[in-house]
Amino acid sequence: MKTISALSLFCGAVVAAFLSFTVRAQQTPDKAAEGPAAGVTSDAPAARFDRALNDEGKWYFSWGYSRQQYAPSDIHVSQPGLGNDFTLHQVKASDYPGMLGDAVNAFFKLDLTSAQENIRIGYFLNPEKTFAIELNYDHSKYNTDAGQTVRVSGVVSNLSAASPLVTGASVFDYALHNGFNHIMLNAVWLHHLHGPKQELGELQLISRLGAGLLLPHADNTIFGHLNDVGPKGERVCCFDSHDWWQVNGWTAGAELGLRYRIYKSIYLEATQKFAYGVLRGVPVYRGTADHSVWMSEQVFSTGFMF
Repeated sequence: MKTISALSLFCGAVVAAFLSFTVRAQQTPDKAAEGPAAGVTSDAPAARFDRALNDEGKWYFSWGYSRQQYAPSDIHVSQPGLGNDFTLHQVKASDYPGMLGDAVNAFFKLDLTSAQENIRIGYFLNPEKTFAIELNYDHSKYNTDAGQTVRVSGVVSNLSAASPLVTGASVFDYALHNGFNHIMLNAVWLHHLHGPKQELGELQLISRLGAGLLLPHADNTIFGHLNDVGPKGERVCCFDSHDWWQVNGWTAGAELGLRYRIYKSIYLEATQKFAYGVLRGVPVYRGTADHSVWMSEQVFSTGFMF
């Protein structure tokens, strides 16, 4: 709750500051219309910098911070060598956001696996800039909640699983913590709502629809057995059972929100996303796990066009 409050206050302060800047900028006369001042030419460094900010292109890039919520789901575990083939039913899980300051530090250090970041790179396909194709990377995190009692069916140690299980660090601790990565290709639509089009102060409705791959890092302990794929820097990606990140499924999602221009080529964005993911062959100790996940995600981001 402290993280959510801090995030809300931060976003509110940023939006308020930029709205104030927008009003002042719109009320200030355009001195450029009066002609250049004596001794100042259009090729001056300040003029070139101003043109660079105002001359938006067909590409855009954004970085964001997010929170996720997950619907309870069934997790099936297969460990043939241990005599285990069981399913935990309606397991609850949560995200692990860290502090907003940690996310900002991770961005500037180019460490995009420490907090819950979101990166989008898009290209507009029409002159009106209302339709784009976008590459989407969501670094979310998934952790089963400790201390919950769940029903178990199937076979454990070659015996029928007849009693419920209480999740915990040494019994069942299942996490996609580094993380539950969604790599998607999105179709993006923008609709003008208010303000001057393609100018400072424009408010747009933005929607996305996309699908792609899930690239999780599994970190789990089942009945005292820790899954270990080795150090992070040795085998990085993507298809071997000992790689740090592995392609373990697919995802599809839809997103809806608002985009507000705080400068001609710079914008703030807040969106709500719903995604469904199917995971197959997630590594556990001497076996694999399968499950599907419904995710709700709130994304706060800033971006620019170039």
